[in-house]
Amino acid sequence: MRQIATYSSYFTIIALLLVGCSRKKNTFLSRNYHAVATEFNTLYNGGLALEEGKFGLIEGFQDNYWDILPIERISFSDEIVFGEENRNPSFLRAEEKAIKAIERHAMKIEGEERNPQIDEAFLLLGKARYYDQQFVSALEAFNYILAYYPKSNNIAQAKIWKEKTNIRLDNNEVAIENLNTIFKLESKLKDQDLADAQAILAQAYLNLEVLDSALVYIQSASELTKKNEERGRYSYIKGQLYNKLGKTDSANFAFQEVIDLNRRIPRKYHINAHLEQIHNFDYEKGDTLVLRERIEKLIENRENRPFLDKIYYTKAVHLAKIGQEDSAIANYNKSLLQKSLDDYLNSRDYLALAEYNFDNAAFKTAGAYYDSVLGKLSDRTREYRTIRKKRENLTDVIDYEDITQRNDSILHLATMSDSAITQHFKNYIEELKAKATQDSLDRIERIRNNEFFNSSAGSSNQQTAGGVFYFYNDVALAYGKQSFEKQWGKRSLEDGWRLSSRQNQPRTSNRLPTATTEAPAETTAKKTVEDYIASVPREPAQIDSLSKERNFAYFQLGLIYKEKFKEYPLAAERLEKLLTFEPEENLILPTKYNLYQIYGEMGAFAKAESEKTDITSNYPDSRYAERMNNPNTALEADADSAEEVYKRTYELFAKKDFKALLPELDKRIDQFYGDPFLPKFELLKATVLGRYQGFEAYKTALSYVALTYPRSEEGKKAQSLITGALPAMEFKKFDDETLSISYKIIYPFDVTDSEGAEAFEEDLIKAFETVNYENFGTSIDVYNDTQMFVVVHYLTSRSQAQGLIELLETNPDIKEANPDIELSRPNSIIAAENYKIIQLHKNIEQYIAQTAN
Repeated sequence: MRQIATYSSYFTIIALLLVGCSRKKNTFLSRNYHAVATEFNTLYNGGLALEEGKFGLIEGFQDNYWDILPIERISFSDEIVFGEENRNPSFLRAEEKAIKAIERHAMKIEGEERNPQIDEAFLLLGKARYYDQQFVSALEAFNYILAYYPKSNNIAQAKIWKEKTNIRLDNNEVAIENLNTIFKLESKLKDQDLADAQAILAQAYLNLEVLDSALVYIQSASELTKKNEERGRYSYIKGQLYNKLGKTDSANFAFQEVIDLNRRIPRKYHINAHLEQIHNFDYEKGDTLVLRERIEKLIENRENRPFLDKIYYTKAVHLAKIGQEDSAIANYNKSLLQKSLDDYLNSRDYLALAEYNFDNAAFKTAGAYYDSVLGKLSDRTREYRTIRKKRENLTDVIDYEDITQRNDSILHLATMSDSAITQHFKNYIEELKAKATQDSLDRIERIRNNEFFNSSAGSSNQQTAGGVFYFYNDVALAYGKQSFEKQWGKRSLEDGWRLSSRQNQPRTSNRLPTATTEAPAETTAKKTVEDYIASVPREPAQIDSLSKERNFAYFQLGLIYKEKFKEYPLAAERLEKLLTFEPEENLILPTKYNLYQIYGEMGAFAKAESEKTDITSNYPDSRYAERMNNPNTALEADADSAEEVYKRTYELFAKKDFKALLPELDKRIDQFYGDPFLPKFELLKATVLGRYQGFEAYKTALSYVALTYPRSEEGKKAQSLITGALPAMEFKKFDDETLSISYKIIYPFDVTDSEGAEAFEEDLIKAFETVNYENFGTSIDVYNDTQMFVVVHYLTSRSQAQGLIELLETNPDIKEANPDIELSRPNSIIAAENYKIIQLHKNIEQYIAQTAN
């Protein structure tokens, strides 16, 4: 009984305490109970969650030291997130704890909050929403504190966080105005609160690109803050701003402040401050030996290993400035070997290597480096577009250089004696066998050194006795793929993959075999000398084709080096070599003329005069000789220039005089072989063939243009037509004319009777005027090399067309007004859609036969 009484007493006391702690009663016990419960339970756990989420944001943020650092070491996504499942769980938990504190422990009695911790709960709520990018909701929380807790000791923080949120919402002007008001009215701000306020004010000015104002406030913030990490960051930003404003000495002083903080700040600020001072070095007044020693000390310091990518890059820039280019190139490569995560730094390394090779006329290598630069830059930047254009200019050079090297090699083999070519391939096979043996030895050595199975401590991947499972090792996996492709080639994942018919053949523009093309050692070593000899072209037609392709490539290289890159020695070397090949007659004269111009640019006046004498003596009637004899006459305006001839030729095309145009085009294509305008003539010829001979001729001619001039605009257009338009033009069947709403009447004429066709068209027009049929149109259309049509257009039905034919043949008004005309002729009625088909495929006989049935 005594125990029961004791327990009852305990329960009674607890019940009385709980009743006494009601949120509706303003008692000492109630206030302190809810305050303690709020602070040491919900707010404590919410604060831990907030710090956890904030730490994750900071750790995931990579500062871009190539631009002015932001004040806060966090970045927000541009994506708007909806739904709790997509939000950060840490911030969501912090928000839930804040709301729980407000719901369970708020004591708003008679319009006044009695729990002194509720303003802390609203502050936590606003911060959690701020970091979770719920900026509008965060503003509501901060505004609630300002509206209902004016005596709170967190009022200053609430105001500052409100303006931080405004800045995130791009309300920079509003934030600046409000922060300046805070400075005027809040005279008792703590130093840290004032530092925070001035720092975010600096961020607002940075967002508006008002750098001098930002500098004033970041300077003050760096002096007031009590946190070393912030002091280091703010001082570094101050140095960056001084650099932007062109005040190098002040910038160096600010960076020295960062360096002096040494181990009290993160190492990255310390190292980047050193590097900024090195970049600001005065090469006219400073001691470069001292600077070199400083860089070497940074490299030798083991603590700086994570930053070697930037240090090597800085050293390379320094060496380039003092003229030690080879050493600079070595350090750019060292920087790349550090496997930096900084894409922009990698792009600077690749760009420096690209520019070096470009300046040294190693255009193929430069092109590869420019490709690497583009892979590290955003395609939305102006720099990306500039470099891409420069890279595109190199495409032709790289392709033509490949053609010259390949064809020179093949032609050299083709001219060897039987004994010489046999010995050549014997040596080649021996080299392949030696390489295969060495590859095998290297492979064994890599396995012996456990390259494939380096154990990874703490790895969650599947383990084997030798270490990491083969397929979890990137090096092993890459090697395995490479070995497979060497032995089997490209194979699809399907049944019967071992069959030779399953091998995927890569598409290539090379139509002739290349005997010296490097192949995997394991595969090519199995070939015999006879196999290789059989692959060397011997037919005169093949050799002639290779020679023409090579000669054209040398000529184009000469023009590109001369016109685009102003590399006159390279241009001269290519064109001089071309002449040693005894090229086609139509290449000789333009080559000599371009050499004449190149020698003049190089100051080799004796050579230039020799070329001029050769041209004016041996080609006195050429446009080049006329240009030399009359230098004030613009070559482009010459009546015989390719551009002017093309304009006249196109006028013939507009007149549809296709029969005369084809031989004219053949003549001009031969005349302007090698000229930049040549692809235009070829594409025009393809169009004429399409109009004159039909779809198959058009398709063949387009394919020729696309394959022969793949780098020209005309070649690209031809390829686009082949892949885009031609498939839709393939003839399958004539359209169903019951659905057509447009018809034509066609009157056939022999192509030799063009005058008769024109006279008949005039008679049709007179007849239409007589009977006031003004809605119809007429034309004379070429069909092929033997036939043309007079066509009546804009008929809406077959019955209307039949009625019009009968009216033209029998109407007395027409006969009375035009007694001499005769409109009774053989004709056909055809839907407009099918007329397009017969013009494209030249199959009117098939159409007539089909409609007759």
